Amino acid sequence: MPIVSPGFHGRARETRHKLPPGQYETADFPVLSAGPTPRVDLAEWEFTIRTETGARHSWNWEEFMALPSQTPTVDLHCVTKWSKFDTEWQGVSLDVLLEDVGTSAEYTLVHSYGDYSTNVPLEDLLDGQAWIAYRYDGEELPPEHGGPARLLIPHLYFWKSAKWVRGIQLLHEEERGFWEDIGYHDYGDPWREQRYQGD
Repeated sequence: MPIVSPGFHGRARETRHKLPPGQYETADFPVLSAGPTPRVDLAEWEFTIRTETGARHSWNWEEFMALPSQTPTVDLHCVTKWSKFDTEWQGVSLDVLLEDVGTSAEYTLVHSYGDYSTNVPLEDLLDGQAWIAYRYDGEELPPEHGGPARLLIPHLYFWKSAKWVRGIQLLHEEERGFWEDIGYHDYGDPWREQRYQGD
């Protein structure tokens, strides 16, 4: 007598990947921008953290490359409804960059070359949740994907992972950035479909 009944194929294999509501999976890496792509000379690149008191912490490209890096593999979810699984990056954790920064701020405004900005609560940048990434899929990050360096916050919609990042301003009060001022959600949780103001 067979141990397994005919037609029984075992349990369906579970995948660790899940699509947030309203998203579809893609193998591509779509490029979406609101204007021209900034081309940043590495000799002039600088990343700055400015505290709510005006204290300034900055790194040029050489100093930034000397910091310890990590290689996170993360899923991405874009507000335009595509999701891409298992993307591989290299970058510096915000925990490293903020380690010696004294602050009582709760909010940040992230600034990019090209005058874009987006707001992110400080707690969403800490505890291994965010990086300044400079390599993607083993290669230098190309300008169309935010190179030479971009913010990477995979648990929020991808516009929060600001391309061409140049600095973070620490704030006591929340301020909307470029994307939020034109109608995108202040927070941007893909699991709650927080795409636009009012969602």
